[in-house]
Amino acid sequence: MKLSADESYAAFVGIDWADQKHDVCLKAAENDRYERSVLMHRPEAIERWAAGLRERFAGRPIAVCLEIARGPLVSALQRHEFLVLFPVNPSTLAGYRATFCVSGAKDDPTDAELALELLLRHPEKLCPLRPQSAAMRKLEKLVEQRRTLVDEVRRVTNRMTAALKEYFPQVLEWFKDKDTFVFCDFVSRWPTLKQAQRARKARLYAFFHEHNVRYRHIVEQRVQSIMAASPLTNETSVISHNSLLVVSLAQQLRVLLQSVERFDAEIAAVAPTLTDYALFAGLPGAGPVFAPRLLAAFGEQRERFKSANQMQSYVGVAPVTERSGNKCWVHWRLRCPKFVRQTFVEWAAHSIPYCYWADAYYRQQRARGSSHQAALRALAFKWIRIVYRCWHTRTPYDEATYLGALKRRGSPLVA
Repeated sequence: MKLSADESYAAFVGIDWADQKHDVCLKAAENDRYERSVLMHRPEAIERWAAGLRERFAGRPIAVCLEIARGPLVSALQRHEFLVLFPVNPSTLAGYRATFCVSGAKDDPTDAELALELLLRHPEKLCPLRPQSAAMRKLEKLVEQRRTLVDEVRRVTNRMTAALKEYFPQVLEWFKDKDTFVFCDFVSRWPTLKQAQRARKARLYAFFHEHNVRYRHIVEQRVQSIMAASPLTNETSVISHNSLLVVSLAQQLRVLLQSVERFDAEIAAVAPTLTDYALFAGLPGAGPVFAPRLLAAFGEQRERFKSANQMQSYVGVAPVTERSGNKCWVHWRLRCPKFVRQTFVEWAAHSIPYCYWADAYYRQQRARGSSHQAALRALAFKWIRIVYRCWHTRTPYDEATYLGALKRRGSPLVA
């Protein structure tokens, strides 16, 4: 959808948003005069401003250009149907500003006017913001915030690992997975080797049984290792502050793990209600974590991407080629939604054990000299073409069908 000349907008607005206030530049369709104002970032102020525009222009559509596609200001403006939002990439507006201001000067009112001029002079380059369904928008936020919590879990466990290496490294061998409640509870109850060795064997057996560690040989091995372990150091100045830090971090880790579980439960309740969820749930290695993330990445507006190449470029796995004279430079795409690219690259890595041709393709890329990450991006590039076709035609992915197509083309992946 483009902003065409035959669409009758009563006015055009450019907004330079900020944290506390927003600079506004407005031009009515019937005259060439620019009206500048400042809009405070308060719900009441935004509501009064929108109501004033509705009354002044009799509820006719108004085109609004701003530098963001989501956020509190966008959410507030989307409540009013007569406001048609046209988001602009900040780098686009910065380049437009640099074209006419070589000195590098910048001011908020000027940026609002430039956003308005960009809307008026280059309407064919802008697309109106068409929000997806409420359930899809909720899922997008849930999966992204869940990943933020997972990153926090990794950060806390890394700090715990570093502290434990200073005085109690054995516990890191007893628990391979640090992002678990059993590890968290163990170091909270016995933060030092001396305290763990003071515990009775019956108490240790009961602890592991309470945390669903039911393999007797594993429990016995851990208990024996605890009793036979030798301390790395007996220096109180090293043990005291590190053990205190470990207990504090364990409390944080427990809260984070509980939060991740709550997000998982909410995602599991929202994702199946969306029509296309079954398409992504059936992908190799998708599971309950990546299926909702892939669904949120593709969305439900199939007219948004005209081809798989557009999707690959948007995600950021398609390389960028720069040519100048006799020079040619191919590099990876720097400007893209990082979380979406992360979703496809991580899922591509997770699909390798579950998909025959994905494993063969990854090994082929590695044999050609590609690094691990480059091979994963190449696999993600290939996966997007396949999943885009399934999503666009609403056809579930079938491994046998794709392997048959590879055989017909004589692909070395199935030779």
